[in-house]
Parts: sequence; structure tokens; C-alpha cells
Amino acid sequence: MTAKLIQELGTSAGVTLPEVRVTDDGSRLPSAYRVEVAAAVSVGAATAAAAAVLGTDAEVAVREALVAFRDERYFRIDGEPGELWAELSGDYRTADGWVRLHCNFGHHRDAALRALGLSRGSDREAVRRACASRTALEVERRVTERNGCAAALRTPQEWREDPRARTVAGTPLVEVARVLGDGGSPHGWPLGGGRAGRDGGRALDGVRVLDLTRVIAGPVATRTMAAYGADVLKVGAPDLPEVPGLVISTAFGKRSCHLDLRSAEGRRALADLVGSADVVVRAVRPGALGIVDELAERTRGLVSVDITAYGPTGGRGFDSLVQMATGIAGGDPPRPLPAQVLDHATGYLAAFGAIAALLRRRAEGGSWRVRLSLARTAQWLDELGRGEPVDRLEATGSLGEMDSDFGRLTYVLPPGRIGGRRPGWTSPPPRQGADLPVWRDNAQRATGAG
Repeated sequence: MTAKLIQELGTSAGVTLPEVRVTDDGSRLPSAYRVEVAAAVSVGAATAAAAAVLGTDAEVAVREALVAFRDERYFRIDGEPGELWAELSGDYRTADGWVRLHCNFGHHRDAALRALGLSRGSDREAVRRACASRTALEVERRVTERNGCAAALRTPQEWREDPRARTVAGTPLVEVARVLGDGGSPHGWPLGGGRAGRDGGRALDGVRVLDLTRVIAGPVATRTMAAYGADVLKVGAPDLPEVPGLVISTAFGKRSCHLDLRSAEGRRALADLVGSADVVVRAVRPGALGIVDELAERTRGLVSVDITAYGPTGGRGFDSLVQMATGIAGGDPPRPLPAQVLDHATGYLAAFGAIAALLRRRAEGGSWRVRLSLARTAQWLDELGRGEPVDRLEATGSLGEMDSDFGRLTYVLPPGRIGGRRPGWTSPPPRQGADLPVWRDNAQRATGAG
């Protein structure tokens, strides 16, 4: 089933993938949903696409894919776990059901408190009382109207009647479409060039990936491409909030720069980066980075990857919220998935889509757009059917250690094999904003390194 689904993804994206060897030792996570299938297919598709670049074979182990789907739970800095959830984030009982608030970022927390008529500094008990006196949809509406993040728990039938569900229902799981008829690599680098093919695991060596993402799905996509050899440059800003643990654990193999897009200098630097990138990955609400839309439209040869919560017409959202809105977390109390499955699956599928588009650019030329959404991934997970909830997963053999500026890191090794070799990261996570807003080869020339 898994190998067939991987091949079907390749066909849908317009690329020919090598056969993928899938090994399954019976590892499972405690969920009725077929999480093991979603993990193996999404990881396997990305691995197969990278293998297709090199013309070699691909392998994926279900156990490794499942461990990768929980990587934030295994991540340690000097033996200590990273911070994942803020105090006010969580599920709250309402007058007629349940609602989830996402308060990991300060402005989202403040928006939720304003929506509930509470003062800054209110504690979880005050939020609990405020939610209990309102309906779930009222809390969702009030919070989102104030630019916060919340989702009422819906039944699957209620979700199917939601306009957002109808929008994503007819779209491909991974949409790969041409947007301009000509163009190759903006900087003239051939896909599969350089070291690729000689060391068997650097399919994306020389490929430039601009990372405009946060939290999990987008960063997982770009981290995966970094493991295949891509030069991934993450763009942030000093005042842009991040989840402390995740911003480190998802940054292996990347570089990080800060740009102030309110300044002309910052906008020029971003335009230079987009104009010379092979891939730009965005994971923001539709329209939030309009300047990038304008730049992408006129950059020939660019692969633009857009990850949203609810599709191109939807609003803000995160994995835990989409689980509630789509009914995936149904129950009383809600029963979330045993991992951020929608985030991780969408992340690996986005990496697959990006590489598929690069393969098509190599074969056909042109510029390409790749679109995915957490809500569409949730629909796919539901369509995979149900299995027996079994808690059987060992991370033995899947963890590595690396020194960094933050301390000694324990992390999950990249899953999959390409030509018999496991991909890997050649550098630890950088400090945010530590690098210049230039590509690695330009940075090396500027410093005389390499």
C-alpha cells in the first residue's frame, strides 16, 4: 500500500519516481488513524524524489518515519527538552463543546485574552471560566476576529459543510503547477550537479532554498532539503516571535539571517535573494507576504512552495487547531493525534513537491508553484482509513548528537536512504540572524573561505 501511494504521488506531480523499498517492523503510534502510513508515504515520497535526481534507489523504514514525526519530543539541549507549549495554549471546555486556543506567540495570547474580555496576565483558570460561559464557535469567532488563533472542535460532518473544507476537498494533496513557460536555475546551477552522484546523498547540492517559514511544517520541509544538500537560508527578524525549542530543532543544516522589510535596504536584500533562489518556501496565511508574491511572479525558473492551514482562501491555523476544526481530534475531551502529524506529513510532502518541481524544471524548463495545506493533509489522513491503536515505537538507532552554540544537542537523524545512504546535516542549528543575507557560495567568496 505504502509503495503504491508513493508512486501515485509521483504520477500526480508529473514525475517518475524510483521504486521505494519500504520496511515495516510493526512500529505504531497509539491512534486509530493510519499515522504509520502517512509517515512512511510522506517521508518515502521526499526520499524517492531526491533519489530520482541522482538516478538511484530509495528506502524508507516505517519506524524511522514515525520517530521523525515526533522529533520535537526527542530533541534535547544538554539533556533538557525544549519548550513546546505556552501556558495558555490548550483545549478548553465551552458551554456546548470544546475549543482550542493557540497562545505560543505573545500577540496571539494577547488577542485571545482581549477576545475573552480578560486583562493581560490572566491565568489559565481565568481563561477556563471565560470559555465555559461561551459557545465554542463564539470563542473561535471572537478570537480570530482579533487576529488570534482558535478552533472549535467540529464533527467530521460539520467540517465537510465548512466552506474551507469544500475549497480544499477538490485539490491535489500536493499541487505542482507551471506558472511561467520558460526558465531554468536563476543562478545557472544544474540540478544534480557538483558533488551529487559522487557521494550518493547530496541530491540538492548547489540548490538554493529561501526559508520564509516558522514552527513545524515549513521548517521540516526546508530542513529535509538541507539534509539532501541544499543551501537553505532562513529569513527572520529580531522582533519575529518563534517557539524556542522548535526554532533550534528545525534548523539543522541551515543558515539564518535577519531582514527588516520595513526598510528599503531590507526589501532590496529580499528581492536579491528571491531573484537568485531556486526554491522559496512560505508557510504563512494567504497574502501575509505580498512582497514575495510580487517577486516570485517575475522570477523565471523559481519554484514557489506555499503551505497554508486551510488553503489559499483560509485564515491562520496550526496543526493542533486544524485537528480540532476538521474533527480529527474528535472526542470528549478532544483526543489529539499522538504527534503533530499534519505538520510533519505536510512538511515532508512539501519537500517532495519542491524536488518534483525541480525535476520538472530540469526536464521541461519553466517556473513552478507547489501548494499544500494542513487541512488537505487532514483529509488525506482520514481517507487512509483506520487501524488498531498500538503504542509500539523505539527511537533506538534514530538519534544523533551534535555540539552547537546552544550546547550538546540530541536530535532525530533524517529518515530514509538514498542509494543506500542516509542523508544528513553538515552543520548544527545557527543562532538566529547569525549569517549575512547572501547565499553560501557568495558568503564564502566574501570571506575567502572554502
